[in-house]
Amino acid sequence: MFDLQAQFENAKRKATLLMKKGQINDYFNALLEMNHYKKLLKASAHN
Repeated sequence: MFDLQAQFENAKRKATLLMKKGQINDYFNALLEMNHYKKLLKASAHN
């Protein structure tokens, strides 16, 4: 679970950095990655 949380935080930092740089396509891809890890965190919390 800790590994998933760390990966989520890394994706969040990457998304913020890309947003500040103005790289829209890469920013959206990072948001999708964040969403993926968020779903995995929710699934592991329910089990």
